[in-house]
Amino acid sequence: MTSSSTPGGRKQPTAVSRMKQDYMRLKRDPLPYITAEPLPNNILEWHYCVKGPEDSPYYGGYYHGTLLFPREFPFKPPSIYMTTPNGRFKTNTRLCLSISDFHPDTWNPTWCVGTILTGLLSFMLESTPTLGSIESSNYAKQVLAQKSLAFNLRNTNFCELFPDIVEEIKQRLQGSQAATAAAAAGTASTSDASNRANGIANGGADLADPNQPAGAGYLQDAADGIDGTNAPATELANGRPGALLDSPRNSYLNWQSVYSNLVIVICFAIFALIVNYVIKNLNQE
Repeated sequence: MTSSSTPGGRKQPTAVSRMKQDYMRLKRDPLPYITAEPLPNNILEWHYCVKGPEDSPYYGGYYHGTLLFPREFPFKPPSIYMTTPNGRFKTNTRLCLSISDFHPDTWNPTWCVGTILTGLLSFMLESTPTLGSIESSNYAKQVLAQKSLAFNLRNTNFCELFPDIVEEIKQRLQGSQAATAAAAAGTASTSDASNRANGIANGGADLADPNQPAGAGYLQDAADGIDGTNAPATELANGRPGALLDSPRNSYLNWQSVYSNLVIVICFAIFALIVNYVIKNLNQE
């Protein structure tokens, strides 16, 4: 069965001429969420990409599949496959739909490529079981939607037929990686700041040895500063700036030391007076 003729007088098969008409129609009136392209060397094999609608668990995903048309098209329906894991259909499996070759009795020759793909998307958003469908949670579908970006980039036909979508996917992946890196850096910075704050609040070196007396770390730092064994850079590396030696806590410790020494001197003085008194009484006797 043949139809329109080429300029050279050769007649084209009905399927080829119909495919060309459908292709021009899709370019003239693009479908929402759907892009489709035939193979350059085989117009009967079409590849499609369906973007997950915003109000669905497929949002953010890109779903690649194929339509294989018979030479008798449009009088016979195509076979429909999905390549990208999606949580709704098995991959690389003929799907049993009313618009596929599983049901030639329900096929309408007036349906075009746009009609087929619109019907596929509509059925994808439902939960009606059919041959080739699977069941999964919305969370699983969302995870697969995110994984679909990198998955499709590994498919040669996808990259060759949908260069604009490939560029879009790459930009999304780069943005996602940058956001992940920024979040990781922020978490590391927050953790480091928290550790430094905890080190300062607990006396820095005191945390290293729980058996040390309270404040021993600061006293050791003070001694190191006096004999010159530790430089300020070392103190900073240990999370205890040298300026902390002049903090109120260290001032308190210094006054406490002076007070203790003063008490000891007074005690020695009293003891000396008592000894002197006893000696005098013994001499008088």
